[in-house]
Amino acid sequence: MSRGKLKKVFPGGNTCRGFFSYYDNIINLDATRIFVIKGGPGVGKSTFMRYIGEKMLDLGYDVEYHCCSSDNGSLDGVCIPSIGVALLDGTAPHVVDPKNPGAVDEIIHLGDYWNEDSLRQNKEAVLKSNARVGRLFKIAYHQLAEAKAIKDELDSYYNEAINMAGVNGVIHDITKDILDDAQFQFISKPRQRHLFATAFTPKGQDHHLETVLDGIKNLYFITGDASAAASEAIGTIAQALYIHGLDTEVYHCAFEPTKVDLLVVPDLQIAVLKDIPGINLKIQDIPGLKKVKFKDLGQYLDPKLLSVYDKEIKCAFERLHSAIGRATSYIAAAKAEHDVMEEYYIPAMDFDAINVKRDEILARILRYAEEFK
Repeated sequence: MSRGKLKKVFPGGNTCRGFFSYYDNIINLDATRIFVIKGGPGVGKSTFMRYIGEKMLDLGYDVEYHCCSSDNGSLDGVCIPSIGVALLDGTAPHVVDPKNPGAVDEIIHLGDYWNEDSLRQNKEAVLKSNARVGRLFKIAYHQLAEAKAIKDELDSYYNEAINMAGVNGVIHDITKDILDDAQFQFISKPRQRHLFATAFTPKGQDHHLETVLDGIKNLYFITGDASAAASEAIGTIAQALYIHGLDTEVYHCAFEPTKVDLLVVPDLQIAVLKDIPGINLKIQDIPGLKKVKFKDLGQYLDPKLLSVYDKEIKCAFERLHSAIGRATSYIAAAKAEHDVMEEYYIPAMDFDAINVKRDEILARILRYAEEFK
């Protein structure tokens, strides 16, 4: 039996709008089972989910790891799409509660396995550390909000210099090509799924695009300095395909979560991707990729108009880089403080008992999987 395929995405992100969540898009509400895992920092939620994810991968099931944007080594969720099962971290900042209790969702509370007396002895330290984490994230979000104002200024120069008729032509051509490829694969109630493929993390801007694009055969790659126009183009294409009856996966910008960086049409094995600033992706290393069509929006920029603002553009880029750098440094500081808080919880946990519960949940998931055979 071959190992299943692993896809890594981010369901939430540290953005210019604060923490932004697309958690509702991890799995449908009519899923087979959704396990919502509660508990404090360091109680083993991520390890619990990862263990089950690895077991299902070994059994040949495709699995999604929904990575934590605030901890590069942690998971916010695991999804096994083919059997409609997900495990979700239900704690702040992405609080999740059952929407269909019993019928679909249930809570696994790892707080049942901690020593209350041990935690109470460290109450003041936990409260202080928790408050510090929250404060550091607020500072990080202030820096990202400042970066947003700078990015708006930067975009204004390019928006003034771009020929939107040319951009609209690119939108039309890509949309038409995809719809022609679709032929009769349209459905009456298409699904549009929203997630992040990149994130601002304690280790800087991170991504797992090679796993998201694994299996894509045809890629439209939009390049050029007109980053805002590229996002607008991909967002417009995504909406057009959805209206025409195609299931789509829309991956949003880690910085501005309402903007779009990547569109995937899974049934057609087609994707539309922009050149994302700060992300080094080697397209030639994407598994299974057969064809890449480059669309350069830079050809629709008027260099004479841009040259008028050379100094301002250079300065804006420097200020933007600085603000984002400060933001990620505070996200890293929050992670370090969170690690301190975990040290109060780890000794108080009965991990042997948690492992028994984990194995029980895995056995139940395997029974659900049997129902799909």
